[in-house]
Amino acid sequence: MKEKRYANLAMVYAILAMAGGVFYREFTKFNGFQGRTALGTAHTHYFLLGMVFFLLLLLLEKNLAFFGRNTGKVLIFYQVGLNLTALMLFCRGIVQVRGIDLSAALEGALSGMAGIGHILLGVSLVLLLLQIKKSCTR
Repeated sequence: MKEKRYANLAMVYAILAMAGGVFYREFTKFNGFQGRTALGTAHTHYFLLGMVFFLLLLLLEKNLAFFGRNTGKVLIFYQVGLNLTALMLFCRGIVQVRGIDLSAALEGALSGMAGIGHILLGVSLVLLLLQIKKSCTR
């Protein structure tokens, strides 16, 4: 059952990644923007930290059966962190493409929210890796 959930999540994140890539390409083209923007990294975050991550979890669960009583909670925090990070990348990218000058407070809020997303990702990833390591020693 968990394997099917991981496969479904991988599919969802693959679709989000592709939609993010199309948005990046079309939004920058529509606005005549040339150059680098945070929008260009949002879809790679979804591909690697979403689709590839859950495909790897699927394989690990099939081989190690690492799922424990806290795994579901850790994965919820992971997904919140991933989606918050991606959302902030989209916000930052839109601001960059449109050339919007943000106040220091808004700039700090955007960076702070992105930081919280990265912290949630990092902490939940470490917790998950510890759980996988523990299942290897059984």
